[in-house]
Amino acid sequence: MTGAGVLEAEVQAELLGLRRVPGLTGSLVASVDGLLIAHDLPPSIEPSSMAAVTASQLGLANRVGETAHGGGFQEVVVRGAGYVVTYAAGPAASLTVLAEGDVNVGRLHLEARPVARAVAALLAAAKR
Repeated sequence: MTGAGVLEAEVQAELLGLRRVPGLTGSLVASVDGLLIAHDLPPSIEPSSMAAVTASQLGLANRVGETAHGGGFQEVVVRGAGYVVTYAAGPAASLTVLAEGDVNVGRLHLEARPVARAVAALLAAAKR
């Protein structure tokens, strides 16, 4: 397996670990430019399109955070029929999780935040 393949497998393992959250329906990691790194999404969601949309949301969230508080983006929660939560995964990527409307959002944050940090560490190590 190449270096990129190993990285993708490690990130994929982190995503699969999130399945323990009841109500979680999918997850993905994308670069800030919208390139898909890894995903665990249902077949009804096209991964590359979701990665691109996530990058767009990330750019806007960064701008709002900088304008309002002078600081960078940490996470954004979108609530509709379900939840879409995007977490910063270091400076170059994001973790997005999808969940049902009745998910325990506190548990979702408790499980996903460490995964975002782990993904950031994996990506930083891969750059060295």
